[in-house]
Amino acid sequence: MRFNLLGHVHVITDAGRLIPLKSSKATQLLALLLLRRHEVVGSGVLIEELWGDDPPRSAMTTLQTYVYHTRRLLAEHQVTCAERELVLTRPPGYFALIDDDELDVTLVERLIRKGGRLLEEDRPEEALASLNAGLDLWRGPALSTVPCGPVLECHIAHLEELRLFGVQLRIDANWRLGRIGPMIPELRSLVISHPLNETLHAKLMGALYRVGRRAEALASYRNLRQILSDELGVDPTPEIQRMHLEILNGDQVLA
Repeated sequence: MRFNLLGHVHVITDAGRLIPLKSSKATQLLALLLLRRHEVVGSGVLIEELWGDDPPRSAMTTLQTYVYHTRRLLAEHQVTCAERELVLTRPPGYFALIDDDELDVTLVERLIRKGGRLLEEDRPEEALASLNAGLDLWRGPALSTVPCGPVLECHIAHLEELRLFGVQLRIDANWRLGRIGPMIPELRSLVISHPLNETLHAKLMGALYRVGRRAEALASYRNLRQILSDELGVDPTPEIQRMHLEILNGDQVLA
């Protein structure tokens, strides 16, 4: 089986059957236990996730009820059985007994790390294959069908950083393979969704200049400078300012 958390939360059984996990406190609890795999998650952390700073007086009893519902949900869909429990009680909380290969998040982390390692070894074609395989497992925002409290929100932020890191590595792999032009639409989309990420702006500037679109590269720099000035009151980094001057002067190194 495999639990998919990157997009709509669901389980794929060994027989290939897809089981959606509906939005509920039980699914919220399960998602946190899966993301904290290999460690016991204390009841206090689970209560914080489920109720934030305002838990009910019956929080501990209600938490135990949600654990019961989680176990029943998995059993009803035949994800677990008497020989294979998944949510275990381990003082001072609970523990998810799951193999790394049974969680899409773990597979993505492994593939992106492998892609980065291959890129360091100057094997861009193999790196690109690994990065594409990892990024293709994203089917939407992480945990998009699960209610999320403060603890899961931190995990979602980490996963979004991981996805962005993988995307940037993929851009670097394509660059090394000389596939510059096809990256430009994706880079434009990325700078819109991450307007303060100077690295992405620099990659867009370089890609535009590399394919002979110097005026657009300069316009991209002006856009970055305006955003940073309006939002933070700062200028682009010295490295990007130097890159701008190289583009302005028609520097052949970038070309």
